[in-house]
Amino acid sequence: MKKICCVGDNCIDYYEEMDMAKLGGNPVNVSVYIKQLGGESSYVGAVGTDDFGKLMIDGISNEGVDVSNVQINPGKTAVTQVKISGNERILGDYDEGVMKNFKLTEENRKFILEHDLVVSGYWGNTEKEFKYFKENKIATAFDFATNIKSDLTDETLPYIDYAFFSDDELSENYEELKKFMEDLYKKGPKMIIVTRGEKGSVVYDGEKFYEHGITPCKVIDTLGAGDSYIAGFLFSIVNGKSIEEAMETGANRSSKTISYEGAW
Repeated sequence: MKKICCVGDNCIDYYEEMDMAKLGGNPVNVSVYIKQLGGESSYVGAVGTDDFGKLMIDGISNEGVDVSNVQINPGKTAVTQVKISGNERILGDYDEGVMKNFKLTEENRKFILEHDLVVSGYWGNTEKEFKYFKENKIATAFDFATNIKSDLTDETLPYIDYAFFSDDELSENYEELKKFMEDLYKKGPKMIIVTRGEKGSVVYDGEKFYEHGITPCKVIDTLGAGDSYIAGFLFSIVNGKSIEEAMETGANRSSKTISYEGAW
């Protein structure tokens, strides 16, 4: 079984009115979903020396994810204040805590290179590490979210094999979306993967476009939908499945996630 290392941000979503803490963050969610799919995953990031830091490590570890390289740094764990209004979550103040100054140690880098693939995201403070990963022959993936146009995207793309985007603006103009994907592909990735909400997903590998719809389900909570698609896609690809199979696994995992409350 191939091993995937998820690197970058974590965050406690704290619901003050209910005194409830939920664990999350793009790389954290991806690492947990990969384990739930039957894969092997690790998480590398930073938590504080507060109670939330212990809660984060214990929660991820209890899902079977390797947390041996999580940094415990003096200070606070990242927290987002959340309120509920009807069926909507209202995000309040965000305290980045120790993740603000997160940097990989040499020990972290060596540990990551023991894996078959490393994945991070736009808020993980790790983008400058991907040149190193690429030079050391480890497969790379990155979630750029909605940031199709940004300096970080342009600087990072040459070192990414599997580049994920969430399309909020181009869904109504499919031909324009495909042109963007072709242009992004020219900057270096092996594949450009775009999730399109209810419209499913599109993948471009430099030769053709692959399309896949959603897996129908009763929607309870969309939190974690994109992260679960990424996990399903990467789990399949890294274990030798086809693009079509990877898209199907991503859609199925995403459908499962949005059919219950919370990310996992």
